[in-house]
Amino acid sequence: MSMRNGKSLITSESVTEGHPDKLADQISDGVLDAILKEDPMGRVACECMVATGLVMVAGQITTECYVDIANLARKIVKEIGYTRAKYGFDGDTCAVLTAIDEQSKDIAQGVDKALEARESGMSDEEIDRIGAGDQGMMIGYATNETEEFLPMPIALAHRLARGLAALRKEKALPYLRPDGKTQVTVEYDGDKPLHVETVVVSTQHHPAVDQAEIESDLVERLILPTIPVHLRERKPRIFVNPTGRFVQGGPLADTGLTGRKIIVDTYGGVVPHGGGCFSGKDPTKVDRSAAYMTRYAAKNLVAAGLADRCQIQVAYAIGVAHPVSLMVDTYGTGKLPDPTLTRLVSEVFDFRPAAIIRDLDLRKPQYRRVAAYGHMGRIDLNPLPSWERLDRVESLLAEARRE
Repeated sequence: MSMRNGKSLITSESVTEGHPDKLADQISDGVLDAILKEDPMGRVACECMVATGLVMVAGQITTECYVDIANLARKIVKEIGYTRAKYGFDGDTCAVLTAIDEQSKDIAQGVDKALEARESGMSDEEIDRIGAGDQGMMIGYATNETEEFLPMPIALAHRLARGLAALRKEKALPYLRPDGKTQVTVEYDGDKPLHVETVVVSTQHHPAVDQAEIESDLVERLILPTIPVHLRERKPRIFVNPTGRFVQGGPLADTGLTGRKIIVDTYGGVVPHGGGCFSGKDPTKVDRSAAYMTRYAAKNLVAAGLADRCQIQVAYAIGVAHPVSLMVDTYGTGKLPDPTLTRLVSEVFDFRPAAIIRDLDLRKPQYRRVAAYGHMGRIDLNPLPSWERLDRVESLLAEARRE
């Protein structure tokens, strides 16, 4: 791929934790975390659907522990803020249905070959015998245009969504309710972000509050403090609740499903998305673990100054440990040719599934906290997700000096 030429508009969106799809994601990852806490080797593929008055949790789970899924789901719903039916959902009164089976033995046999041992104690030969849990390709990306190493539109959209939720939780604007969405359009000149063209914020609210009050409050207390001054010198267009009313929200207004916000979870549509969703999947699923590893590699490569933008694609065959392909694409910004950078990445990062789990420490409960506001670029979290560390920069530079 080549660098962008001329001026262009790029738009990305985010959603709050109270959005129905994100409610489902957080329940799925809440179940995963609860299982990993008691059984780090548990196999989990947990899907969730939320609708009016209903949570349904289904999937394939193989574990030595017991998790009270119904109580856990209710707890998560209430922590997000759905505590009254008039908000669109109530964690105390909603029905919770479960339909859980064991993992398919046909899938398990491709992953189980090295026994149920921890990856940290495995030999290289044993790691070679643990295959990918599915076929598919995964994409990782990084750019130096924001401190999150994310594209500007999705970075700003996430900041707005987190800020909107904070205003609600801190009761700074008591009329706010859990459901909400943000969207940011940025004008670029080539690969350089010039200014914010448009901002859209939609928030669920109390029926008695006036639209003019909502707009004034969110412009002054959310949008202007969040969008950097140098990006709004041309006074962006701002839309707050553009329909004029957003009272009915949450699962009452829209059915929510696990995995339906994968572009929000990643890079805002700036690059392709390979594979499936992340939430509800244990780390033997390369849809999740390899997406984290490619992000880890791309971020370290950009941080090393070897490219301004970097996309990495990796692909697998089910039951096979070594990737069937690995590709680095720097969009013409690489300091070395892309085939050379591909070789560097393959030397510094091990993309075999068991090695990814070992190197990123993915067997521990840590997933619900990234189930809303993006899985990548989460510099707001402490501790930092392992795939956001910049601890391979020197190794990449050392390999580059040998070229």
